Amino acid sequence: MQDDFELPGVPDAFQRLWTPHRLAYVKGGQEQVTGSHNCPFCEAPGRSDAESLIVHRGELAYVVLNLFPYNPGHLLVCPYRHVPDYTDLTVEETAEFAALSQQAMRVLRAVSGPSGFNLGMNQGVTGGAGIAAHLHQHIVPRWGGDGNFLPIIAGTKAITQTLGDVRSQVAAAWDTVEQGA
Repeated sequence: MQDDFELPGVPDAFQRLWTPHRLAYVKGGQEQVTGSHNCPFCEAPGRSDAESLIVHRGELAYVVLNLFPYNPGHLLVCPYRHVPDYTDLTVEETAEFAALSQQAMRVLRAVSGPSGFNLGMNQGVTGGAGIAAHLHQHIVPRWGGDGNFLPIIAGTKAITQTLGDVRSQVAAAWDTVEQGA
């Protein structure tokens, strides 16, 4: 048999979801971040919010869309300081970090109505941190049925909105959603 490119071979039962944009992430990794001079979380605040996908800037930390989201609206809360561990935060940074995490959940509920969230910090390379040198907390909105066979079988996640659209919606709603006490 032949495929659409008229190449010989026997087709299998698998469909292919090509994601060449992820190659930069796969080829990157821990070795690329050697300090604050080449850390994406340190560089992001120096660019425009739209360019860096920042949805809110606080005094000591900021909130940014994950460039490689698990679900639409997958946010990261990052301190401005280049520190690797949660215990490295000052008391003031910890308070703002927590407050931004709570507000991010409120905003995502208002914008997209998730029925749950996954929150987490992977600490260190062994702990699974994609960029271990700079602390960041994941806030992943979840919906019933958002998990399907693609991530399990194919290692692929289908994302239903563009990063630019999600950033615009979350950023626009940030100051309109009532903050907690």
